[in-house]
Amino acid sequence: MRIFLIVFVLFVAWGQEPPADAHKNPPMEPKNLKVLKVSGAEIMPIMHAFSAGLGVKCDFCHVKGDFASDDNPHKDIARKMIVMAQQINTNFPDGKMHVTCYTCHRGETEPKTHPGEGPSKEEHQHQH
Repeated sequence: MRIFLIVFVLFVAWGQEPPADAHKNPPMEPKNLKVLKVSGAEIMPIMHAFSAGLGVKCDFCHVKGDFASDDNPHKDIARKMIVMAQQINTNFPDGKMHVTCYTCHRGETEPKTHPGEGPSKEEHQHQH
């Protein structure tokens, strides 16, 4: 599953070079990871991808100042959604990540479950 997350992060690359002093201190190892089993160097690009996929900031799922806390209920929902996407992606024989947060959420907190509002039936008939 780790390869799926890495591939996903590459597709949602932020395209920015790290500052020159970014390599002086190794990233802190994340705490309280229950679903993602990644290192400190891998976690931030993954979190940025999740943030972009839902159009939210860190505190949508995390408690400000305590990223390890489980007090925000969105964090548990996110964990369940990550597992769901991982399970779906294991069904593809090519090993590529086909389903991400963005697949359904399209940059919004609520997933898209049907097409948006279009012209009414009456308006549609007048257009043809």
